Amino acid sequence: MTWQTLAFLVVAGTALTISGKRFMILYRLLKSQTGKAPEINEIGKRIQTTIVNVLGQKAVLKDRWIGIAHTAIFWGFIVISFGTVEQFLMTLYSGASFEFIGKGPYSLFIFSQDFFTLFVLIGVLFAAYRRLVLRPKNLGQSSDANNVLLFTGGLMVSIFLMNGFHILAASPEYQDSFFVSKHLAALFSGFGFEHETAEGLYTFFKWVHMSLVLGFAVYIPGSKHLHIVAAGPNTFLRKLEREKGMTPINFEDETVTQYGVANVSQMSWKDALDLYSCTECGRCQALCPAWNTQKPLSPKNLIVDLKKNLHANKAAILEGKPESITHVIDDHVTEDVIWACTSCRACEIACPVFIEHTDKIYDVRRNLVMMESRFPAEVQAVFKNMETNGTPWAFSPSERANWAEGLNIKTMAEAGSAADLDVLLWVGCAGAYDDRNKSVVKSFVSLLNKAQIKFAILGTEETCTGDAARRIGNEYLFQTLAKTNVETLNRYAVKKIVTACPHCFNTLKNEYKDMGGDYEVFHHSQFIAHLLSTGKLKPTKAMDETITFHDSCYLGRWNNVYEQPRAVLSSIPKVNLVEMKQHHDQGMCCGAGGGRMWMEEHHGARINVTRTEQAIETKAKTVASSCPFCLTMITDGVKTKDMTDKIQVKDIAELLDSTT
Repeated sequence: MTWQTLAFLVVAGTALTISGKRFMILYRLLKSQTGKAPEINEIGKRIQTTIVNVLGQKAVLKDRWIGIAHTAIFWGFIVISFGTVEQFLMTLYSGASFEFIGKGPYSLFIFSQDFFTLFVLIGVLFAAYRRLVLRPKNLGQSSDANNVLLFTGGLMVSIFLMNGFHILAASPEYQDSFFVSKHLAALFSGFGFEHETAEGLYTFFKWVHMSLVLGFAVYIPGSKHLHIVAAGPNTFLRKLEREKGMTPINFEDETVTQYGVANVSQMSWKDALDLYSCTECGRCQALCPAWNTQKPLSPKNLIVDLKKNLHANKAAILEGKPESITHVIDDHVTEDVIWACTSCRACEIACPVFIEHTDKIYDVRRNLVMMESRFPAEVQAVFKNMETNGTPWAFSPSERANWAEGLNIKTMAEAGSAADLDVLLWVGCAGAYDDRNKSVVKSFVSLLNKAQIKFAILGTEETCTGDAARRIGNEYLFQTLAKTNVETLNRYAVKKIVTACPHCFNTLKNEYKDMGGDYEVFHHSQFIAHLLSTGKLKPTKAMDETITFHDSCYLGRWNNVYEQPRAVLSSIPKVNLVEMKQHHDQGMCCGAGGGRMWMEEHHGARINVTRTEQAIETKAKTVASSCPFCLTMITDGVKTKDMTDKIQVKDIAELLDSTT
């Protein structure tokens, strides 16, 4: 046994033992999480999404230039790892070369090592330039990231130097395949290195390279670059449908004594895997409406701070001392952070490793509301109104159908059953009680009548879907309202529902299934677009003006409905449809989601005003919406900017009805 073999066994054994122990602690932390784990189903789809987003780097490449650099580094490391394995094996046994694959294939293998080493080095230099010179605001400064870039750059340089001196010392027959290293060897030869010196420098840089690789293995478990291990499994375990609803709590299970998350150990192991997967790239933060209006919430910092909380409590978690685990609300994850979220899911759309930020916020809110009664003061009235009136506002349930007076609309009680109807119209609280949104529902009813659609409403039997209660954290109130509605809908054998409210749409479509209500649910934009495509509706009057469309988060990012509202607007003759600088899945929230419709903004700029400013920048005379909350928020934004005489805010149903 040579001294190099013995030394390598000692160094590698020590490094891998330390690394293994550190990874074992992370694994034990995962297993110790007590929250409900997600179901792992549809394996084929999961394999497909993993291949596309891990090997294909699809999500990473959404941010083009740094995405290309990351892809170069990712694939470079995969290819270079084979050379590293060969180097390790040859250190243990000098004859353990990959040359057995044949001269041609081995020359190609050698070429790939040099090519991808250069590729990675260029990627690292670009990443370093971006981080240290360009300094994007949302990236932040991280000594951890700088260390990794230094590690990676050092690895690539050591490979080139190792190969260069190897060529100089041994003149291997495949040296021409080292298309970069051979030029270094030529450069070194000009310095007149003796054979023994070149051999010694080759050995030195080989050990530098191997030490950096083994040091990296030790460093990774405690750094943000743990994502190179965690991101793949996290992608495999992602929610396959972004629109899938929140996980319900089983209140009938008497063994459940904790609702929501009071400390990090009460998260699920998938939540902890999310924390391990974060790359701290800042893409989530860059798209977050709360952060961009100077609120205390940064989705990136939320995940980083939860990870720090997890590690700070690892001793208590692993030793089984729940009483010693600190509260999830601390100096970093404050209540203001938790309540600032609009649940728009922009962070999740932006995340290249599919972290589910909003679910963690929901779970913390559930604990604050149901276990500790800690929530914004203005929310108390919302809960009370929903409990007593079946609406977030202080209106009587008996007034819910007043908007329909004189319109000759049947109720389900009058129709008796949904069998002879095309669809049930779900009005929603805003459509029933808010004067501005009543006109939206009336316009939609007008369109349904023009298309000769048979429909009915529940009238006073309809109650709030409970969306706001659930997002704020009052899961019990949500389920109470949901079960009441499901019982009513099922009694009338309702199968198809259409609604003009994306929040009702999302809840009825995705979340009532858990409550026993399985319906085919349409948003009015989808329904109208279908009526237009089938010729049942046809606009005949021109509207020669510029319109910009505001995407509703619960329609777009939650349910992937982007084109139908635009198709409705584009069907109107002479309309010039222009986009805001943030649109489709990059669109900015109006600020009303996640129960924020009923909360005050105490920090920074108002989200709805900032979004309105983006609409004003388009020079459009009309801002089109497809959500009652968005309609209200953008209208208020226009008023705040003193633009009511220059800009009108209309729902797509109102615009189409006026031209049909």
